Amino acid sequence: MKTELRPLAAGDLDAVVAIDAAISGRTRRGYFERRLAAALRQPKLHAQYAADDRGALAGYVLGRVLEGEFGRIEPAMRLEVVGVKPEARGRGIGLALEQAIEDDSRRRGLKEMRTGASWRDHQMLRFLDAAGYRMGSNHVVDCKIGEAKLGTSDEEPVVIEEIDRPGDRNDYGAAAPNHFEHLARDVADVHSLTEADLDAVIRIDRRLTGHDRSAYMRHKFEEALNESALRISLVAHKDGTTAGYLMANADYGDFGRAEPAAIIDTIGVDPGFSHAGIGRALLSQLFINLSALRVERIESVVAKEHFDLLGFFYHAGFGPSQRLAFVKRLGNQPA
Repeated sequence: MKTELRPLAAGDLDAVVAIDAAISGRTRRGYFERRLAAALRQPKLHAQYAADDRGALAGYVLGRVLEGEFGRIEPAMRLEVVGVKPEARGRGIGLALEQAIEDDSRRRGLKEMRTGASWRDHQMLRFLDAAGYRMGSNHVVDCKIGEAKLGTSDEEPVVIEEIDRPGDRNDYGAAAPNHFEHLARDVADVHSLTEADLDAVIRIDRRLTGHDRSAYMRHKFEEALNESALRISLVAHKDGTTAGYLMANADYGDFGRAEPAAIIDTIGVDPGFSHAGIGRALLSQLFINLSALRVERIESVVAKEHFDLLGFFYHAGFGPSQRLAFVKRLGNQPA
């Protein structure tokens, strides 16, 4: 019987979970429930296909449209998960599934496919090579929560630049005292993101990028508040206004992850609060929250030309990840 490709359906959940468990050695039902439910809510942002072989589900692939994550302006398709049951391997099912999501991406007018994999996952690396992926130019950076000083008593203080230092509010004629070192999380009021923060975050993003990405931000808010296994996105307030935000999610299952990991999609600080320690305040609080949630690792993807952001992450304790970024350019003509 010929392998047949079709859109993944809600009724495929049990079979998908069973195949994944056979591959990974553990059950990740919650992850697949959330991904399938998200695709039903926002079909324009998801591409999910199934492969039926000999009358039964033999494999699946899940993808999501990247709108503005990691500072991107041009949308792309992110290949999140591809799985084929062990007894059905060697028949080209995985490549057929990848081709299905690639064709879907072309029909949407997308120009790139992106994904990531550990350099130790030799089987996935061979698959990506066979599918035509190449090493991407972006840097994947990560940090183990337990190895970072952020969010601990050993955290280095933030030194606020002279132009941002507060004076003594009770003595307008006196010079500011020389003690402007603060713990990162003390320089702003940082708390969990809520729907009420949307307009302010859109305003900051527009000031930073010069583009109106309100649709992307609305989707990220919905994902942060409804789709992620844990709500960890944050916003920082200072002097009565929104000074910055950090969009992140914590889950496991995509890119072959076996353990929960937090992914920072977007971090932004209002230009009016530059050099005021807002970015470190957001990271510090995030590390505290993730430690309490027993999430052990956090990562992000940074474009090679974003030297300031790379420097920010490295100074905060991040380093090169063991995961690699891959990209596949797509033709302009719909399939």
